Amino acid sequence: MWGEKRFYGLDYFYRQKFGSKVARVAIDGGFTCPNRDGTVSFGGCIFCGTAGAGDFCAEKNLSISQQIDIQKSVLKNKWKELKIIPYFQSFTNTYAPAAILRRKYEEALNADDCVGLSVATRADCLGKDVLNLLEELNERTFLQVELGLQTVNDVTAQKINRGYSLNVFTNSVRELQKRRIETVAHLIVGLPGETAEDNLNAVRYISEMKINGVKIQVLYLLRDSPLMKWYAQGRLEFLERFEYIDIVAQMLGYLSPDVVVHRLTGDPPWKSVVEPKWTTDKKQVLNQINRYLKMKNLYQGCFYKN
Repeated sequence: MWGEKRFYGLDYFYRQKFGSKVARVAIDGGFTCPNRDGTVSFGGCIFCGTAGAGDFCAEKNLSISQQIDIQKSVLKNKWKELKIIPYFQSFTNTYAPAAILRRKYEEALNADDCVGLSVATRADCLGKDVLNLLEELNERTFLQVELGLQTVNDVTAQKINRGYSLNVFTNSVRELQKRRIETVAHLIVGLPGETAEDNLNAVRYISEMKINGVKIQVLYLLRDSPLMKWYAQGRLEFLERFEYIDIVAQMLGYLSPDVVVHRLTGDPPWKSVVEPKWTTDKKQVLNQINRYLKMKNLYQGCFYKN
């Protein structure tokens, strides 16, 4: 299908596009988030820890070039021939004036062996000046913009304090698509009150919107996240591993075969995870997903209808 996989994986996509192994190098650009500083809300999304999804970035007090060099030195031990894509991961990486963004992005793009740029942000942080900058960069290099969708259910979005509606997300995707910028949507399975049908609706939406890529992970509880309050009140239930694997397999079935799958499970720091503990064994979860797909003869797009 796609190499040895039953889904269109990111590594396969990169190898087809660039002709070699490509690794994304996580960067902390020193940004914050409007959902934390009071512009939208305080505290952030309820599942987000104090690192803002940047647990595996280098120290943010280092320059962007230094962060890249440190991570490249580690990656080169595994892959001698390696190209990189700097990945601005922590918090909201378009939440600054365009001049500051330009300086940080340009520093990353100047790294040796760099073949593109990846920027994670919020759908409500793409003003005209930022979009113009991204459009300019997209004309010069390979660019991916990641947006936190998590759910297409606006009731759930309010529960998790996402801070914007699905309509805002849709409009931002369309603005990026007008500029031919690749988009990637983040989804979380197992959010409070959601069912498997909510998850299937999310991948149907991604397929219908012709979003280029998707990241899927299960809800897990970090010790430093606002979700700890819910946990203390006994308001949380977490998926078992077999439940998650079954839902992900169904999601892949309804996902357009043109969508690149960037992630099928999270990679939380094991010391920070309270529940469910099985999420810390990423390799085992991925192996079980692959075995389940083969056993059930499922593959990406097997239920998809254009």
